[in-house]
Amino acid sequence: MKKIGITGQNGFVGQHLYNTLGLFSEEFERIDFQKEYFEDEIQLDAFVSKCDVIVHLAAMNRHENQEVIYKTNLDLVEKLLSSLKRAKSKAHVLISSSTQEVRDNLYGRSKLEGRKAIVNWANENAGKVTGLIIPNVFGAFGKPFYNSFIATFCYQLTNGDTPKIDNDGEVKLIYVQELVMKIIAEIRSEQSQEELVVEATFTKKVSEVLALLNDFKIKYFDGGEIPVLKDQFEHNLFNTYRSYINHKERYPVKFVQNTDPRGAFVEVIRLGIGGQCSFSTTVPGITRGNHYHTRKIERFAVIKGKALIQLRKINTNEVLDFYLDGTEPAYVDMPIWYTHNIKNIGEEELYTIFWIDEPFNPEDSDTYFLEV
Repeated sequence: MKKIGITGQNGFVGQHLYNTLGLFSEEFERIDFQKEYFEDEIQLDAFVSKCDVIVHLAAMNRHENQEVIYKTNLDLVEKLLSSLKRAKSKAHVLISSSTQEVRDNLYGRSKLEGRKAIVNWANENAGKVTGLIIPNVFGAFGKPFYNSFIATFCYQLTNGDTPKIDNDGEVKLIYVQELVMKIIAEIRSEQSQEELVVEATFTKKVSEVLALLNDFKIKYFDGGEIPVLKDQFEHNLFNTYRSYINHKERYPVKFVQNTDPRGAFVEVIRLGIGGQCSFSTTVPGITRGNHYHTRKIERFAVIKGKALIQLRKINTNEVLDFYLDGTEPAYVDMPIWYTHNIKNIGEEELYTIFWIDEPFNPEDSDTYFLEV
């Protein structure tokens, strides 16, 4: 079993890599890292000594002073190198760099010089190194105004702001989960590559991305409709957008009931894509679910009875509780990387309609069980 540590474990790419490695618990053991280790040689050396593989993601991306970025990033590399030498480590070090290496800016220089410093250590100490040259990364939980323009646009659109385009150029992009699987493939390969260019999987104009996000806001955020998702990029972008919604304030969303002397009619979901729609009854006191998805889009709609739906982002402690009552039918959508469940808290049977964007496939279920 490979023991893997990630500097920058709690950052954008770091948390996705950490969480995904956890899906392969028989193959990888995760060695926890805290940013405070960089200020404590004893703790840093203990961390390094435990690791067969170190993925160095810790870095500063933005600051009003470019010199601060340059100094910070090289300082982090130097501290890691010093620890590797003190521990006489033979770890496979994967260091994240950027396509900005070739640009004339201090951020690009810091990434280039940091990668070369790790390469020199590996060459001098019979170590292994993989220098990852990474394009623009987007995905769920990125930090707005920091990680990517997509993170910024998503945050603005879910918080009542209007995004503005400064430069409508073409941008080469990779979805964070695709990048994570590329990193894991390199870990498994156990091969050194001093300069490995990670190919972008999408090239989009900024205005093209913003048009899609605006469509998501109008149809999904404002109207509750699952929009048309024509390809993998749009599916990834939609899940990215959904991660910026304030779930605590948004849910449950009550349905519009159309009533007449015959009774009531409620539209449960309007779809621009396919999927699987299911119906369940749940007896009092029983809980369903306690699992999460990394890519699936899912809706729980309560039409009869009383329910408690709970959500918790994995590796966090906050539990979101949503109380639904079939007398006012409502729904909650499940964000990716949130474990979720539904419990009958009433005295009668609970009737629930479930929709998910892909039929269940036992060979690729994207369903991971974890108590809320």
